[in-house]
Amino acid sequence: MHPNSLKSVLPKKHKAPSFQLSARGRWSTWPAFASGQTVLKNHKPCCAPEERMSSNKQALLTIPKPRYLEQLESHLRKELQYLDLTQRNSQELRLQPYREIFEFFIDNFKTYKPLLSAIKNEYEATLAHQKETIRALEPLKAMVTTVSEECSQQILALQEKEKVEINMLKQEKQHLLKFIDDMKEEKSSLQTQVERLQTSVAEEYTRYLNEHGARKLLLAKLNDMHNEQLNVKQRQVQDVKGEDVVKLTLALKIARQDLTKTQVKLNAMIADYGDVVPRREFESLEKKYSDLQQEMETLKKDFDQLHKEYQTLLEIQRETAEERDNFFTELQQAQRSCTPRPNWAKCSEVIPGGADRWDCLAEGKTSDQLVDVLLEEIGTRLLKEMNVFPGRTGKRPVLPEFFLSYLQKRYGDTSAMEWSYTLYENMRLCPSNHVMSSFYNILTGKVGEEQYHMQNQLISNLQKELAACDSSNSGSLTSEQFRMALREAFPLKRRGSIQELIDASRYQLDSTEDLIDYKSLFKEDEEGNPEPFVAKIRSQYVREKQEYLRELRNNLGDLKEVNAEDLKAAFCTIDPDIDGQTLDTYIGLVYEVGREQTDQEVVPVDTALERLLAGDVRRVGPAAREESKTDCVGEY
Repeated sequence: MHPNSLKSVLPKKHKAPSFQLSARGRWSTWPAFASGQTVLKNHKPCCAPEERMSSNKQALLTIPKPRYLEQLESHLRKELQYLDLTQRNSQELRLQPYREIFEFFIDNFKTYKPLLSAIKNEYEATLAHQKETIRALEPLKAMVTTVSEECSQQILALQEKEKVEINMLKQEKQHLLKFIDDMKEEKSSLQTQVERLQTSVAEEYTRYLNEHGARKLLLAKLNDMHNEQLNVKQRQVQDVKGEDVVKLTLALKIARQDLTKTQVKLNAMIADYGDVVPRREFESLEKKYSDLQQEMETLKKDFDQLHKEYQTLLEIQRETAEERDNFFTELQQAQRSCTPRPNWAKCSEVIPGGADRWDCLAEGKTSDQLVDVLLEEIGTRLLKEMNVFPGRTGKRPVLPEFFLSYLQKRYGDTSAMEWSYTLYENMRLCPSNHVMSSFYNILTGKVGEEQYHMQNQLISNLQKELAACDSSNSGSLTSEQFRMALREAFPLKRRGSIQELIDASRYQLDSTEDLIDYKSLFKEDEEGNPEPFVAKIRSQYVREKQEYLRELRNNLGDLKEVNAEDLKAAFCTIDPDIDGQTLDTYIGLVYEVGREQTDQEVVPVDTALERLLAGDVRRVGPAAREESKTDCVGEY
């Protein structure tokens, strides 16, 4: 978009369109000013407010816009139609026509130009500041994504670790629930005995109470009979002596009052001690309860001791399982390394001189020496038959040089540079595509070409192992068969990494399905992107290399620079099974020169680690077992 496109509509040689002024001579604020001009037009004093408002709206619609405003709006619509709003920065493209309209507006209004220019500058400065802030936050966004992935992996590892503890606690819970049920049953039995004893006590108490009532009745009858006898005697005496009747009546009244007090006191004692059991039975029940309490404490101590022994046995079982896994791994490695003894007598059929000459050559030699003898015989025969030797090529060119040379041969020097820049930018802008991102990393020197080939070799070896386990050639394996094939193909991987690969292989399966279609795990889409299973293998390859180099960095300690001897010693310390040829290859990656030139040179430790990170560097032998060690390793 060019600013001249608007100048063709509004040439600066002519004056700006005349503005409409209100009745008071102020700058037109169309259409707001029109309401004041149309108030008295066709005004009816008695009309309703609704009719008055509709007439005002019709008057507003009849007033034309200023011509300069129409030109600006027309130009803005045209420019917006020309834009491609499907691009990534469509909002910035859309902002550009509005910015140009605002600049034309400022240029044509000279009186307000300083104020409008200041407003525009402040908005531009604010937008620039916001863009810088967004650009500064983009690395933080990537770091947050990385930290989120690491935390997710740690959570999965912790969940896997807690599964065993949860199972143990569930078993312990079941045992305790069973123990509680037994105690409840025993408590129920004791409660039944207590209820039976309470019933017996209640019956005895009722019997004693009945006897007590019968005794009281008997005493009352005896008292009545005694009183009757006394009354008879008194009457006889009165008849004889003539005692006073009033005195006898008063004595009777006093006796009745004493009887009432005695009855009230007896009722109070019955109410207070009606539910009291005999002390003999209370002491018997209290002793029995004490015995049961002591027995329960003894059983609790025995249970605590058994729980401790159970925990100890669990720990021993866990250690035994780990030792069993280690022995099983060593057994598999030994089975792979051991081969049957060859039948050396077959060599006599291809050696000149027959069996006699072979017996003479093989006499007293070991298998290793016999292999050397056989190679010498074969090599001697080939030298006799060969008249011409093929010439050896020079050093293989690196991929960036070969790629540029190929483009120059195919398209010429000028077009080759255009092609190279075009491909470079397209690969840089497409990091999600595996093929393009790998090609871009190799061209820019971030990783070595041999790393790409090694990852493909690991995937090829895994396919062979899976096919070997599939005896029926059905294309599917059970989870256990798939796990065994992974251990055969990757003997140095931890159990957590193996479980990650199994989980990645089951991302499309139902939880109840046990068969894994291993052939579909290696498919690629139209753009060459692999399935999550292959992507997980490649990410684990990079992660294990980073962990390996981290151990190397920790072994070097506080060294700022390192020579070849120190580097070799560090490699041998963290990886005792490393062979000499692999060690020389790693040293060559660090110094980027021949083996004979690395003895006296030193390089910074950070530079050495960067060069090793770019190449194919991985562990040769098994790592030392650590009780708590995560698979997540940070970048160097």
